[in-house]
Amino acid sequence: MSNSVQFYGTGRRKTSVARVWITPGTGVITVNKRVLEVYFPVDTQRMLLQQPFSATSTGGKYDVRINVRGGGTSGQAGACRHGIARALLASDATLRPLLKADKLLTRDPRMKERKKYGQPGARKRFQFSKR
Repeated sequence: MSNSVQFYGTGRRKTSVARVWITPGTGVITVNKRVLEVYFPVDTQRMLLQQPFSATSTGGKYDVRINVRGGGTSGQAGACRHGIARALLASDATLRPLLKADKLLTRDPRMKERKKYGQPGARKRFQFSKR
């Protein structure tokens, strides 16, 4: 662990929770002690993660350490994005309008709807039989 100053942000999406620490550095991103490209092999997920940096033009200025758990890869990528945006805000409050304009500080409230009794899923019904 480096002794330089670090900033923290918590990101959430669906059932995923990401704990994000950013330190001034060269732009190295590690997710669950693995390189970004290894943890998120899909381009769109990596692009999603980089959004807060591109919105604030701070790409390559921070080293990012992310601990993420719960949910699937898509939800985890969204949680990481949310956490990075919050950590950037903690590092520099003047970035708020830029992050807010791209809706990066908003927690996506969409969750999976619960399964109801007497049904096979949340909305799906069992096949109706007249006779």
